[in-house]
Amino acid sequence: MAEQLLKIHQLNKHFGGIVATDNVNLAVEQGLIHAIIGPNGAGKTTLIAQLSGQIKPDSGEIEFGGHSITGYNTARRAREGLARSFQITSVVMPMTLLQNVMLAVQGTSGHSFRFWAPVREDREMAAAAMESLAAVGLDDRADRIAANVSHGEQRQLEVAMALAMKPRMLLLDEPMAGMGKEEGAMMVDILNSLKGDITILLVEHDMDAVFSLADRLSVLVNGHIIATDTVDNIRNNQEVQKAYLGDGHA
Repeated sequence: MAEQLLKIHQLNKHFGGIVATDNVNLAVEQGLIHAIIGPNGAGKTTLIAQLSGQIKPDSGEIEFGGHSITGYNTARRAREGLARSFQITSVVMPMTLLQNVMLAVQGTSGHSFRFWAPVREDREMAAAAMESLAAVGLDDRADRIAANVSHGEQRQLEVAMALAMKPRMLLLDEPMAGMGKEEGAMMVDILNSLKGDITILLVEHDMDAVFSLADRLSVLVNGHIIATDTVDNIRNNQEVQKAYLGDGHA
């Protein structure tokens, strides 16, 4: 059995009378893509936000890499190697793709903020940024302004920015949202290429993408995980079909 990189114990979060996460227990093995599915309002995004440190749980514990990170803020979790793509930092539209990724490299390397002219001159930082852009197929667009590339390429850029932080684990919340079929297929290829090198916890509504990517699936309904298993077993789970897959949600 592979090492369990992330462990969640009895995680709870309420917003008034709304139960967002209800005694969530989950283990994510290192090197795998573990997907969380469930109907709208199931608590998926709230769960990801608690794992990234953006929302504080009411109770429960989050372990990462063998120790508790429950009290860590977002920045400290990122330094531990837990990165949330698309929420780590917003794409700066007037800047080039390279400059955007260099900003993420700068934050990870511990440099204090500097004006952009000397930052651009830092060859080591630029080389690291280019490596991340190449991993998502954007190295040939490095000098393009972010506002002038497609929505799908901006999503790829956000993944590159996350990769620039050298994470052990990526938290991806709807990475294919708003993408067309061709762009979505490109993102699936990118995420598949990362499998084994980086552990990924994925929330995604595109079930075709989920089924082609995931090594393990967890089903979240009303804030509670009702099943965790392989893709085939989840597909054939009658409780899951009743609660989610058979109810018309995607």
